[in-house]
Amino acid sequence: MNTPQAQRTATDVSTLKGLSNTEVEQNRAQHGTNILHKHHRESKLALLLNIVREPMFLLLLVGCAVYLFTGKYEEGIMLSVAICLVAGLSFYQEAKSENALSALRKLSQPQTNVIRNGEVCDISSEEVVVGDVVIVVEGEQLVADGVILQANDLTIDESILTGESFVIAKSTKEQSVKEQSVKEQSAKEGDADTLRAGTTVVTGKGYMRVTAVGSSTELGRLGKSLEEILPEKTPLQKQVQSFVGKMALAGGGAFLLVLSYTYWETRSFIQSILSALTMAMSVLPEEIPVALSSFMALGAYRMMKDNILVKQPQTVETLGSATVICTDKTGTLTENQMTLTHVYDAAQKATVLCNDDTKLVSSTQQVVSYAMWASEPKPFDQMEIAIHTAYSVMTKAAAKDERPSYSLVHEYPLSGTPPSMTHVFADAAGNKHIACKGAPEAVFAMAHLSEEETALVMKIVSEFASQGLRVLGVASATFEGNDFPELPSAFSWTFEGLVAFQDPPKANIRAAIQDLYRAGIGVKIITGDYKETASYIAKAVGITNADRSATGVRVMEMTDDELKNEVRETNIFARMFPEAKLRVINALKANNDIVAMTGDGVNDGPALKAAHIGIAMGKRGTEIAKQAASMVLLDDDIAKMVNAVAMGRRIYANLKKSIQYIISIHIPIIAVVTLPLVLNWKFHDVFTPIHIIILELIMGPTCSIVFENEPIEPNAMQQPPRKSSSTFFTWSELSVSIVQGCVIAVGVLGVLWFAIETNLSDDTARTLVFSTLAFANILLTLVNRSFTAPLTQTLRNRNNLLPVAVGIMLAILLMSYYVPFIRDVFRFAVPTTTQIGICLGVAAVSVLWIEGKKMIQRHDSTTPKQLIQA
Repeated sequence: MNTPQAQRTATDVSTLKGLSNTEVEQNRAQHGTNILHKHHRESKLALLLNIVREPMFLLLLVGCAVYLFTGKYEEGIMLSVAICLVAGLSFYQEAKSENALSALRKLSQPQTNVIRNGEVCDISSEEVVVGDVVIVVEGEQLVADGVILQANDLTIDESILTGESFVIAKSTKEQSVKEQSVKEQSAKEGDADTLRAGTTVVTGKGYMRVTAVGSSTELGRLGKSLEEILPEKTPLQKQVQSFVGKMALAGGGAFLLVLSYTYWETRSFIQSILSALTMAMSVLPEEIPVALSSFMALGAYRMMKDNILVKQPQTVETLGSATVICTDKTGTLTENQMTLTHVYDAAQKATVLCNDDTKLVSSTQQVVSYAMWASEPKPFDQMEIAIHTAYSVMTKAAAKDERPSYSLVHEYPLSGTPPSMTHVFADAAGNKHIACKGAPEAVFAMAHLSEEETALVMKIVSEFASQGLRVLGVASATFEGNDFPELPSAFSWTFEGLVAFQDPPKANIRAAIQDLYRAGIGVKIITGDYKETASYIAKAVGITNADRSATGVRVMEMTDDELKNEVRETNIFARMFPEAKLRVINALKANNDIVAMTGDGVNDGPALKAAHIGIAMGKRGTEIAKQAASMVLLDDDIAKMVNAVAMGRRIYANLKKSIQYIISIHIPIIAVVTLPLVLNWKFHDVFTPIHIIILELIMGPTCSIVFENEPIEPNAMQQPPRKSSSTFFTWSELSVSIVQGCVIAVGVLGVLWFAIETNLSDDTARTLVFSTLAFANILLTLVNRSFTAPLTQTLRNRNNLLPVAVGIMLAILLMSYYVPFIRDVFRFAVPTTTQIGICLGVAAVSVLWIEGKKMIQRHDSTTPKQLIQA
């Protein structure tokens, strides 16, 4: 398709006032909210219903009904209170996760510039209403249907609606018939001046008045919302779901077996039901899925507070296994604060400093002038701002500022590989300035430089690039009349020279790069700039192997196997374009790397989408880049990636500790419920559903809140990334948890055996067993905070929720001793000090042996003195 020509203003946008606040509310009430497929946030009632449907809750209800039916009202009341507590805690945790996700979704909403009350304001897409005047700019995804009021080189990708990948020129209704080709008009009569929600602005700028929002848009009617696509479950989610499913089946099987066996022994259906319920409740690890969802949601919320927006909580899991970060250069590694420092004057064949007024001869001034005419009249790009600044300085010293006398009458947008752009300015008398700027190679081709001239100027380009400068070529042309050609190459061009800009590295970036290296994460630059410039910046920020590079053209020439080898050794990829970027990302993935990719432009979209972790810039990133990415750095600070990786590793490690704890503490509970019955001990009816639910009340908050709040391990960011193919638990990790649980089970059963052999009452035996298990639970919580650091060290590390959780556990235990009503319901006896000491001693021996294992491990490795606080 031919490059579109610029469109003249059909509506004087300077007179647009937009809607008033009153009109906005009226239009929203009349036409609805701009939500395509609304995310139905879980209501409080829905959250409660989800909790009621949980297997554990259903078992509790059955147990409560049995107690009440048999006239055991005290037990029934206590179990009812316990049910309410369980429901309350589950509701709090679910609501907290839902609030975190809701906040993330709100921040993830695309932002749109509109004119309201005569002022430009930035609002979320949901706030757009029919009648709004929306400012349409390159790189955005349109959020509503509308009609064009003004367009300037506006082209749209409508493939989401049509399935056709070519771009379509858009203009005002008055000019559509005159300026669109026959092919374009054949698409849909009258569509040349309309814009559709979901489509992408490829080039140009414009203004549109919104005509439809939400489900009334064409996209809404077709039902092609990307939000309807559910994200695939991560490997961790699948592993946890599989484990919990197997345990649920085991619980169901245990329920039937215990029910049958107990009924055969006792012929009491009520007793059989209670025993079977106790067994099933002890087997079900209901805390695990709650912990998984809570850790991921709250982790994403914590990152948001650090100006890192994670659009899907599942991304948090992937962060901890990232092996390579591919980053662009400008604005990511550098400040993106351009200063025009050097000018190459082609007429004089000389290089001069832009700020050296004594050398700014007329031809040198002409290079700067034409660079300015090739820029936007009101620049937002940092290089164009630098050009306008240099022109202002120049005109104050030696020339007249012509900008007020000229206006942009025609524009050829940035295009080509490598790219360039052309502007035509004219004054009231018809005098014109036609200027082009862009990649030097593109400008050389336009100006038809000879091989000798090209070689000479390329030598200057290399000299500039080797100093870390960004370089643009500048050319000028003349043209009579106003019937401009479709392509800028049709002009007769004169090469004017080069302009070079300095963009220093960010102050904190070198330290961040070193932190990533220490974490075992590789860093690669993928940039459209020259390899000399990229290598200079790479050396300045500490990226290794900075002298080796590959260009986009070379990348496209390589076979897949050659590229897979190249990306292992090369850290600098220069003169890159979208297809080449995508190939590099796919080659890294083919090497089993977990790839993070930063980007901000429209052409970064495919690579951001293809990377495991796409990272868009929040301030200067286009909406397309933000929508394609899975993360957004709201303050454009790539150093925050160190924090993000650390957070990912912390959450993954803490989730592991939590689930290891759950496995360990469930084993002795199952053992106490099962073995006395199977071995036909004198006293085998130790626990009832009430005891299990109290233990669940203790374990739930411990694993979901205390462990989630644990700081990162001291050496976590000095370890290599975990392999994405690895399972959640290695056998050695799982075996430690199983051994921990078995040792505690031996200790608890030992206390029960002691109570039976010394002819203690059933109530006293039950009290001692429960107390031993409760003390073991507290100690296990303390010990499992780290599987490397000693307990004496971890006790000094701050976790504000730990003393609260331990206090609750002890309070429950003391009340079960000394509050008569609770003691009777639990069927406990008041223990002596000696008996409490025995329980505490057995629990300590059963749990603290792991400290010896840690000590042996520390002989083989160096452990930092203290944990890094999150």
